[in-house]
Amino acid sequence: MPTPLPESLQNWLDAFNGAKQLLLEKGFIATPSNAREALELITRRFVETAPEIPLVKDALVPGAGHQVPVRIYHPAPGEALPLLIFAHGGGHMAGSLSLYDRIARRLTEASGHLLVSVDYRLAPECRYPAGLQDLVQVVEGIRPLLRQLQITAGDGLSLAGDSAGGALCASAAHHFQYRPDHPIDKLVLIYPSLDYTLSHPSTETLASGYLLERERILWYFDNYFPPLQDRRLASPLFMPADGRLPQTLLLTAEYCPLRDEGAAYVERLRTVGVQAELLPFDGMVHAFLNLESLVPDSCARAYREIGRFLQKGRRV
Repeated sequence: MPTPLPESLQNWLDAFNGAKQLLLEKGFIATPSNAREALELITRRFVETAPEIPLVKDALVPGAGHQVPVRIYHPAPGEALPLLIFAHGGGHMAGSLSLYDRIARRLTEASGHLLVSVDYRLAPECRYPAGLQDLVQVVEGIRPLLRQLQITAGDGLSLAGDSAGGALCASAAHHFQYRPDHPIDKLVLIYPSLDYTLSHPSTETLASGYLLERERILWYFDNYFPPLQDRRLASPLFMPADGRLPQTLLLTAEYCPLRDEGAAYVERLRTVGVQAELLPFDGMVHAFLNLESLVPDSCARAYREIGRFLQKGRRV
């Protein structure tokens, strides 16, 4: 039986859907600008507080002709903590270091890791694979940068991302499975986009009414990919995979259209010998971490489980 949405979330979602319908009746047309504004308004309204982190620093990771902005969060300066590189969500179109600052702080506190939040290039100004290239550049260049900044870091590097950021992290993990010079220890995927062909049932059964909608996803993808890009080849779900991929924790939301592809990805990892854990959140919608004050218990559980997974087996 489906789990009812919490009353606070259902009431907000009803109001959101009603307001959206009125806008559509008035001829509203989606643009990158208003998509970014919408994510900004929702996140800043419902992610209200965040823990203090002793060391927070903005920096640039150098590369071939392009520097990638990052924000570094160290919960225990001077202590050699493992790295967690975080890629935010937003349909490959929205999101920023500033907007995701509170979520990044929550992840830093929960994980006990030195977290690096990545301000990767966004579509449609910079289409695929620009954002993925930025994440790869950060994985390759973060340790030299930390040494230059005299910021202490320990062994180990993991990736975490929500939604589109989860897609980037999964894609990067597949890239680095063939790069023993840059091993990825663990992978945390939060309601990720893993199948750019939208071929799984939940993209149809949950196509509308639950914040993220199929039509909107297709619009994001049309803005993200160059016209002739093979979207199946770009999908982490269909990329070559073997047992060198990192241990993975994947969170899904019951009323998220990306739910089924998340479950399929976990099964695929298991078939090639990767330790993969599926953590479903009943009664939740996509992007619930951005709706924290509406669903505080589910968000607290998510951060707690992410911390458990990342700290498991860690040498202290």
